[in-house]
Amino acid sequence: MYMSHLECPKCSAKHDPHKITQLCPECGAPLLVRYDLNKVKANLKKEDLVSRKPDLWRYRELLPLVDDKYKVTLGEGMTPLLALDKLGNKLGVELYLKDEGIIPSGTFKSRGAAVGVSRAKELGVKSLAMPTNGNAGASWAIYSAKADIDAYIVMPVDAPAITRNECAIAGAKLYLVNGLISDAGKIVGRAVAKLGCMDASTLKEPYRIEGKKTMGLEIAEQLNWEVPDVILYPTGGGVGLIGIYKAFRELQQLGWIGDKMPRMVAVQAEGCAPIVKAWEEKKTASEFWNNASTVAFGITVPKALGDFLVLDAIYQTNGCAVAVTDEAILKDQAELAAAEGAFVCPEGAANYTAAKKLRESGWIKPGEKVVLLNTGAGLKYPDTVQVAVPVLEPEQDIPV
Repeated sequence: MYMSHLECPKCSAKHDPHKITQLCPECGAPLLVRYDLNKVKANLKKEDLVSRKPDLWRYRELLPLVDDKYKVTLGEGMTPLLALDKLGNKLGVELYLKDEGIIPSGTFKSRGAAVGVSRAKELGVKSLAMPTNGNAGASWAIYSAKADIDAYIVMPVDAPAITRNECAIAGAKLYLVNGLISDAGKIVGRAVAKLGCMDASTLKEPYRIEGKKTMGLEIAEQLNWEVPDVILYPTGGGVGLIGIYKAFRELQQLGWIGDKMPRMVAVQAEGCAPIVKAWEEKKTASEFWNNASTVAFGITVPKALGDFLVLDAIYQTNGCAVAVTDEAILKDQAELAAAEGAFVCPEGAANYTAAKKLRESGWIKPGEKVVLLNTGAGLKYPDTVQVAVPVLEPEQDIPV
């Protein structure tokens, strides 16, 4: 076991990783897991990964689980990194899609749930509660079911019906709220205080990030340890972006990559863009976004707890934040499917929209290696596709 301590990125306080600690007791900020990377470096070589199983647990030394007997897994991780040759040629860049739509629950949320639930089980957690826009709740519900942990899930009434069904069929105690995820968070906060369960809200426990960071580790490995120029990430709570940035920093300390870091891009919708506004104003934290609304429901987060970490990752990598329209998102979702056979979620399509926008402005340069994160399967959002299909009678032929 290589985990050394929990660290507060705001006040630098260090905490014991072997007891349940949510936010920093000193200042209330989210905590990050730290490892003895010198020890990892002495005992693990990147060549060792070749013979390991193709799942996220192949990076065992960089994950926080102490004893493998507590591992809760459904085979998550090592999703494909697909070359989008046609659209890449159109943009004049080397374009890739990291497709998270094929892992358990159909979204990248399974990474955070796998590691978060495993660690919760190891720490003796019997019940947890969390607010969600849908996919995170679905993932934590199915992993909690496997771990015999009671899950209390609260999501907006407008969340995709499929995610609601996933929570229900997994036996979670599901509740809907007439409001946004921020309203669901308030209900969860009261439930945690009353029921004494673990708060699994975004960044209110330190282990979800560790699961999400494996996306960055996989990208590096799949590109033969050559760092891409740009990584675009659909940003709501921003845990995935924070995790990917953390992964590349750890790889640097291990000496597995050089000094180059990918320029991190936070992609948001114009109907909910607090990170973009903060970045444009050169601020280190965002403000609450009123009347948030977008077809990319998963990134409808008016105020992220870890906004300062997202913005820091952007600033440290000379990245940027971009807002795109719902109309463009749906148009580009269709273009990705028609050109490359990639039926991505609206949040994933937003990345392609942003990439086109950044390429047009010259921020993304010709020939650069650009990675888009598709965070979920398009099949989970059937209502975003509206197609008029002609109906034929049995005696009719297909029109030519």
